Amino acid sequence: MDLRAQLDALPIPILQAPMVGASSFEMALAVSKAGGMGHLAAGAMAPEAIEAAVAAMREQSGAPFGVNLLMAPSARPDAAEVDRALARLAPWYAELGEALPAHPNEFAPDFESQLAAVVRAAPPIASFTFSILTAAQVEALHSVGTLVVGTATTVAEARAWADVGADGICAQGFEAGGHRGHFLAEIEASLVGTMALTTLIGAAVDLPVIAAGGIMDGRGVAAGLALGASAVQMGTAFLLSDQTSASQPWRRSITSVGDEPTRLTRAFTGRFARGIDNRFMREMRDVEGDVPAYPVQNRLTQALRAAASKADDPEMISSWAGQGVGLARPGDAGEMVQAWWREAKDASTALQRRVGR
Repeated sequence: MDLRAQLDALPIPILQAPMVGASSFEMALAVSKAGGMGHLAAGAMAPEAIEAAVAAMREQSGAPFGVNLLMAPSARPDAAEVDRALARLAPWYAELGEALPAHPNEFAPDFESQLAAVVRAAPPIASFTFSILTAAQVEALHSVGTLVVGTATTVAEARAWADVGADGICAQGFEAGGHRGHFLAEIEASLVGTMALTTLIGAAVDLPVIAAGGIMDGRGVAAGLALGASAVQMGTAFLLSDQTSASQPWRRSITSVGDEPTRLTRAFTGRFARGIDNRFMREMRDVEGDVPAYPVQNRLTQALRAAASKADDPEMISSWAGQGVGLARPGDAGEMVQAWWREAKDASTALQRRVGR
């Protein structure tokens, strides 16, 4: 079954976005069992853990699911660059009473090892963010029956994924929370809204498109499908679910957001990401262009964010969230998916009545 047919066969065409630090195994399982498609956020997982999680999902869900990897570049910064980055972070660590971390031996899991684990595990779907696979890597996944979804923030990126043999495109709009998936152009050229991006990619490549970014309820689901998407992907909408692994200060930030709460920043990780604005983001804004690229900065702030979370301080953690975060609500993830699908049907019926006048 190709990806378009698999998405068409879903009882509910809603995919749960993979969110490192926020989407748990239990969340993915609940969504898949409810009729949508859960995703395992494997970007920070060791290879053996990826294989175990895929096996457990296959056994427990009895339904399609996906696994996502972050294609972090290999990082070999010189000692002076790391020292400068740590010096910028020193006041923040001191405020929390934490010692500066030593120079790490590694900055991110080895992608090649993670990919090999995914091939061995052979999940139904594997999606990739931050870069692009080679045609040979796509074929290796196809050889074990795994369909490949590439994240694209522009039409050019979608075409690139089609050229290497991907089975579908996740169109990540500007509104989406978390890290930006751009890999061909700079950030300013890669900030296309979900509505335009979904439509443009659908016209440019003959692959199923998954609309992502700013979709928070059934109205957004209906809108994405009306634009021609085969399914929609929702992430921020799950951050207050019963199955979230988001920290307490992260969740508290969500429940107290203002009217325009999110900003793009690279201060936390060295890669642009959308999150709830806080003091760290504001005070680092003037120097965020100087921080080392992902995954170096991400690794150097890891202990800082953990300490701030333990101290219940939302001002020094990366509370990733999309522009629609003010619409986030609590509930069981599976029940939320089913409720959104009912809302989408209601929205579609209302639209049919309107256009039929």
